[in-house]
Amino acid sequence: MGSKSICEMIIKAKAYLAIISLQFGYSGMYIITAVCLKHGMNHFVLSVYRHITATIAIAPFALLFERPVLDQNLYYVGLKYTSATFASASVNVLPAITFIMATIFRLEKVDIRKIPSQAKIIGTIVTVAGAMLMTIYRGPVVNIFGTHVSADHAATTAAANSGQHWVVGTLFVLGSCFGWSAFFILQSYTVKEYPAELSLTAWICFMGSMEGGVVSLVMVRDMKAWALGWDSRLLASVYTGVVCSGIAYYVQSVVNRERGPVFVTVFSPLCMIITAAMGSIILHELLHLGSVIGAVIIVLGLYTVVWGKSKDSSTTTTTTTNDKGKAQELPIINNDTTINTITNKSNDKNSLDII
Repeated sequence: MGSKSICEMIIKAKAYLAIISLQFGYSGMYIITAVCLKHGMNHFVLSVYRHITATIAIAPFALLFERPVLDQNLYYVGLKYTSATFASASVNVLPAITFIMATIFRLEKVDIRKIPSQAKIIGTIVTVAGAMLMTIYRGPVVNIFGTHVSADHAATTAAANSGQHWVVGTLFVLGSCFGWSAFFILQSYTVKEYPAELSLTAWICFMGSMEGGVVSLVMVRDMKAWALGWDSRLLASVYTGVVCSGIAYYVQSVVNRERGPVFVTVFSPLCMIITAAMGSIILHELLHLGSVIGAVIIVLGLYTVVWGKSKDSSTTTTTTTNDKGKAQELPIINNDTTINTITNKSNDKNSLDII
């Protein structure tokens, strides 16, 4: 295999590698943010610091190379009332919501008579069903990673995540997914008209800082909540700002422009698996049977959607290639006919001249 073939493979896999890498970044965010919120940091303040850090991190690159607040707050409240593993697993419904919204806004083609489109629809239904199962059914604790959980920690976690708070937290996380999907749809339209991803990311983070700051000043009256120290609060603000806002928004906008909003969201189950492992090992979180079963159903439904989308893409590519081939054949036939006609006329004229 030559170097040219290797370069072509890397270019084709670039979008996949970028999105998969982001899942590792998001997994770290789930763990760090969960610790930060459990220690009492206000979610409004965290959202503001996240956008400010992201703006400071990405703006210099935008100036050098190129001359969203609601969904985050909903997510942070949901994470506070549930767990890092559950929140990351619930976000797996994001591709289904994005697919539905992309279909409504004609960013995704659906033909019910074709098998790929049927697979995308069935996969979407299965994904939503898995998310509903995770919400309704919790079941017994499953200790997959062999993590030792003390009785006091288990009782505290169960009390914190039981009853009304768990249901409310789930609704907040799902509301965050709707806001996130709407962001990707809007981003898909924006990058077509404004293909300067760094500048766009800087503007998104700056506006998020301004809007989040106004909301936080209204909702958070205690100025002590804005205090930062050398602890999990500073780490959460910097990490989420640089990795999960600055870098993530830029990578997502680039991939969104090339592959569309549905592709950007299809690898979220990988984030769930990483977060479940890290949450169980680092945070000693309780993993319930309902979350495991629901996560498996979500993954199956999700990759049914991915399979249908890949078949749609290959069909579209084949059709385009065939159309180009036909378009190239027609002028050749016409040229041959024209040449033959001119030759015949020239021969006839020569015959007349000889006569």
